[in-house]
Amino acid sequence: MKPRLSFALLIIVALLGGCASGPDFSEYSPKIPPVDPQMARIFLYRPGSFGAAIQPAIRVNGTEVGIAKAEGAFYYDVPPGEYTIETRTEVVRKLTLKLEKGDVRYVRFGVSMGFVAGHIYPELVDASVGTAEIQDCHYSGAVR
Repeated sequence: MKPRLSFALLIIVALLGGCASGPDFSEYSPKIPPVDPQMARIFLYRPGSFGAAIQPAIRVNGTEVGIAKAEGAFYYDVPPGEYTIETRTEVVRKLTLKLEKGDVRYVRFGVSMGFVAGHIYPELVDASVGTAEIQDCHYSGAVR
């Protein structure tokens, strides 16, 4: 096999292997229970497949809650309070937010280029943006 063709096939396999593979979020979302009125909910998602091979852990206040998979989305329920959401590649990227009872927030993970590897960074987005973008993702949380 020619070296160029081998390299191209390797890139394609790496890109396809890095995307979330659960059910379509739009199909799974009716199964998601409403947020408990005493809790808050964070939807964590990464739209698109750019940089799919880069999949850092997502930590909320230091606890790993999932993986930033390309085209993946899940939710995490927490008591009201202040939370730091972070990912680590060659650098740590953080987002801090305060949640009240019944809040539902959307955190999108974007990709930026780094010196050695890409960086996956969290950003808080408006609910209207988050609910639209998340529909094109796959549910990557625990299927209940």
